Amino acid sequence: MDLNEFQRIQDLFSDATGLAAIAVDSQGEYISRGSNFTDFCMKYTRGNAEGLKRCEKCDREGNGSYFCHAGLMDFAADLMINGEKVGAVIGGQVLPQKPDPVIGGQVLPQKPDPEKFRRIAGELGIDEEEYLKALNKVPVRSEKMIRSSAELFSTVMNQWINLSYYQKINQSKMQVFNQESQKVQDAVGQIKTKTRELEQTATMEKMLSLNASIEAGRAGRAGVGFSVVAEEIGRMANESSAVYEAIHELVDSVEDSIEKMGKVDFD
Repeated sequence: MDLNEFQRIQDLFSDATGLAAIAVDSQGEYISRGSNFTDFCMKYTRGNAEGLKRCEKCDREGNGSYFCHAGLMDFAADLMINGEKVGAVIGGQVLPQKPDPVIGGQVLPQKPDPEKFRRIAGELGIDEEEYLKALNKVPVRSEKMIRSSAELFSTVMNQWINLSYYQKINQSKMQVFNQESQKVQDAVGQIKTKTRELEQTATMEKMLSLNASIEAGRAGRAGVGFSVVAEEIGRMANESSAVYEAIHELVDSVEDSIEKMGKVDFD
């Protein structure tokens, strides 16, 4: 597939939702550049050797909507072709919101627990204050919005990669079709040539039969047996001509079918 187009769609998703996004192959290797990742993720968490190790573990093992090791909400959705997993799209990297039952279900930002993130910063060997400052710049989204965005992104990317896959398959099939069609046309041409040669042989057989009949007539009683042979040769020559005519008709039919197939638009 066109990875540049894949990247463009991924970037558009991140620009529209504010969620980070990246894609991996079936082995967990990255196949796209990260979109909309914050300094909290890229500079501090993934920029740290231990943090990167934990992030990559989450990228490989995450499924559905989940919280990453750094306390942000993430999502992971499989990319499937013909029932086979070929990769996954991963994203999120946002702080979740939840409805406040006291204020009529209004969605309000959840204040992150500073002690939790101080502890993570300590485990990673990152300056706690810088880590918390970067945390304050992380986008905040409702869990419903995160899950809906993840499903939309997964649906769009799966439809797109499957379309790309089947276009590629059809192009390969068309290439084989064209190659084999040319081989058939070449074979048909050879059949025509050989048939014409056989028709010439049949004509010569008829002439030979006619000459044999004339000579048998001149020989009188002594040429009776020869006359029978001449008649049999003539009969076989006539039957051969009929067979060659039938072959010509079949070859013409094959050529007509090939021509019609060549005019089919597969786009």
